[in-house]
Amino acid sequence: MPLLQQQIPVKSPDAVLDYAFDFSAWLATNETISSATITVTTGITLAQGASINGGVVTFWLSGGSAFNSYLISCEVVTNQGRTDSRSFTLQCQQR
Repeated sequence: MPLLQQQIPVKSPDAVLDYAFDFSAWLATNETISSATITVTTGITLAQGASINGGVVTFWLSGGSAFNSYLISCEVVTNQGRTDSRSFTLQCQQR
């Protein structure tokens, strides 16, 4: 599973893959993620919603059309009431 950093991930339209956002460095001591919401642009499917393990939010994507890009976003709320949101662009290419 790719932890998303600076690279733009690439996905085949037929692939069903897991992706993750890592909020670990942002969390304060004794702070945990209470909830995470994944949103995707039309044309790609959130095959499995957010799973939280420590500071990492994992989710699965399927579908998409070759030569299109999709915005994937994750918003988290912590046990201390803080929120953060991160996004990345996913390139869909036929392999």
